[in-house]
Amino acid sequence: MNPKAAYRPEALRAYADYEREITGGHLKVGCWLVMTLMPLGVILDYFVYPEKLGFFFLLRILSVLAAGLVWFFLRFPISQRFYRAVGLTIASIPVVFICLMIAVAPPEKGGAAGSPYYAGLNLTLLAIGFIMRWSVDLSIMASVVVFGSYLAACFAQGPIPPEQRGLFVNNLYFLTLTSIIVIIGSWLHSDLRIREFMSRFTLDERTRELEEAIRRLREAEAQLVQQEKMASLGVLSAGIIHEINNPLNFAATNLYALRKRLAGLEGHQRQALEEIIADVEDGLGRVRDIVSDLRTFTHPEAESLEAVQVAEAVQAAVRYLSGERPDSVRVQVDVPRHLAVRGSRNKLVHVLINLVENSLDALRQKEFREEVPTVRISSREEGGRVIVEVWDNGPGIAPEHQGRIFDPFFTTKDVGEGMGLGLSICYRLLQECGASIRVESEPGRFCRFILEFPSGTAHAGGHSGPDA
Repeated sequence: MNPKAAYRPEALRAYADYEREITGGHLKVGCWLVMTLMPLGVILDYFVYPEKLGFFFLLRILSVLAAGLVWFFLRFPISQRFYRAVGLTIASIPVVFICLMIAVAPPEKGGAAGSPYYAGLNLTLLAIGFIMRWSVDLSIMASVVVFGSYLAACFAQGPIPPEQRGLFVNNLYFLTLTSIIVIIGSWLHSDLRIREFMSRFTLDERTRELEEAIRRLREAEAQLVQQEKMASLGVLSAGIIHEINNPLNFAATNLYALRKRLAGLEGHQRQALEEIIADVEDGLGRVRDIVSDLRTFTHPEAESLEAVQVAEAVQAAVRYLSGERPDSVRVQVDVPRHLAVRGSRNKLVHVLINLVENSLDALRQKEFREEVPTVRISSREEGGRVIVEVWDNGPGIAPEHQGRIFDPFFTTKDVGEGMGLGLSICYRLLQECGASIRVESEPGRFCRFILEFPSGTAHAGGHSGPDA
């Protein structure tokens, strides 16, 4: 029974890649064994076949050179594609050269059939079984090479003499036993390796699935907590807006009346009063903006959801901010024109303007030397959802702040530079569209906001321009 038949194709491919990588190291060990042990056999030649010492030494040196060439080939990545053929070659090198020595053994010393060098073939088979990570078919092929080479060496001198036939049969018997042991051992070890790898592969797969499930649970938990904060703050903000609007309207009405009274004044007195009134109106305007943001935050306009072209929304946001973008900042847009999301175009543009504006503010806080200050807006389809990313290579967000940036009124800016409602409003607007937002950042290197939308209706088209 084939042990691989019960496993999935992707698991088998992963196992093949793993075996190919590990086997490369074992093949190098095999080369070093040939290059080390074959020359040491000259000691045996000195005592067994002293008359053949020079010729045998030459054969051993040639075997070392052959193994060295194989080792050199293993240094190149292409060798991994032919690791089975390379393994058989390494095993064949000592077999061929040992059989050449057996073939020229002097008849007066037993000839080829009586040569004790057949033991070297047994050692080669054992090395295949215990050192090489061979499959059953390779072990069978190696055994065939050993038997074929040995029979060719024994019959190179003609028929086996009657007095040597016993030794010849004895040698074949032990070579057969060694081959059987090696083949069975290869089968057992191969099956064990497959089972062990598949267990680890399944465990790693389950671990990745568990980690992904935990990540999604944490995101869901964070969104639930954020929703609860939003709901609580919405009730509070509604009352605040009502209480602020009344005196705000009263002050605006009186300022209008006061301006009409200024028409009767002349000279420096009128100019001074106009400056004071302008400052008061500017202050009231800031209060109106704050109230407007609070109203948007607590009572976002209900709009019907439709298919929104991401590329069009991105282009609108970039055009809106073109006047605020410094010439040194590069804005890259990589959004396929066919991508659409289910949502509100106005809300998506609002969110993108907010995120890009935050990126531009962040880039002003970092000193750039070699790299170019960059804002990159990209989009892709993944797992039935559309992912929109806004990335910048600014100073990033500190780890202790990343969990709070969507909280209402949380800001790291100086007093007067922002209320801390921008990202909270983005969170709420995306929530209205059934979308989500999260942040990834490495302080000093980058900040990335990731928006996930339900897929909308796709339309044919190309890509938006790479740079805006």
